[in-house]
Amino acid sequence: MAERPVWKGQLRLSLVSIPVEMYSATNSRARIAFRQIHKPSGKPIQLQKVVAGVGPVKPDDIWKGYEVDNDEYVLIEPEEIDAIRLETKKTLELVQFVDISDIPPIYFDKPYFLAPTDDLAEDAFRVVRDALKQTGKAGIGQLAMRGQEYLVAVRPCGSGLLLETLHYEDEIRKTDPFFSSISGKPAEKDLLDVAKQLIEKKSGAFDAGAFEDHYADAIRELVERKAKGYKPKKTKDEAEPRFKGGNVVDLMAALKSSLEGSGKAKPAKKPASDASKPAAKKPAARQKKSA
Repeated sequence: MAERPVWKGQLRLSLVSIPVEMYSATNSRARIAFRQIHKPSGKPIQLQKVVAGVGPVKPDDIWKGYEVDNDEYVLIEPEEIDAIRLETKKTLELVQFVDISDIPPIYFDKPYFLAPTDDLAEDAFRVVRDALKQTGKAGIGQLAMRGQEYLVAVRPCGSGLLLETLHYEDEIRKTDPFFSSISGKPAEKDLLDVAKQLIEKKSGAFDAGAFEDHYADAIRELVERKAKGYKPKKTKDEAEPRFKGGNVVDLMAALKSSLEGSGKAKPAKKPASDASKPAAKKPAARQKKSA
């Protein structure tokens, strides 16, 4: 079954308009999902919307409300919401260009792929892609979709473009409440030098495919084994040793010990399964996520 675009329209750069299609860049089906089950009957739980002292309510009686004080709400009629919903626009105009590194990572929200709709659009699409790639820039614009307006950044991604929705400024928390008690005093040079050596020794090219989600793999294996009647043994958690701090000498010793024992960065391998347990079918390989 062909992937359906979540949006189709024109990517506009000044007087140039390029027909494009937008697709979700993440695969939610790759994540483990559970249903709530009623154990005695084995049937799924159906959640009901209820009001304290009233009981279950009809969908038509459910309105949106904004809390202005404790248990005091301003009710908004469905028609009033509909009146201010933005129509999905068929044009995304890039109105500003910034260095990609100038956008703090905290602003990025959700990624989407942009691709030309057909061969006729490809030539202009490649021009925009390569221009962004060679200048190291991202195009900024606003996209009206699903009744809302999204701030977005568009940048090169492989042979296509990546559109990422961005948080608006008022959606980002200020750091002061969390970092204000941390001293701005620089780290001691000797400690810093050893830490930098350790980082350098473990540095390498980013490759998400080299890492496994051991929890997801274990859940898949558990589900497959339980489906065959296997009852897993309870195991105790093994706490990983951690440096607890205390003084500079201990920290230096811990850093040097890490430096001496470290090699090139390698993802942790999944521990070998217990030979005493029944053999399990190997879970299907997870779909590799595109960059």
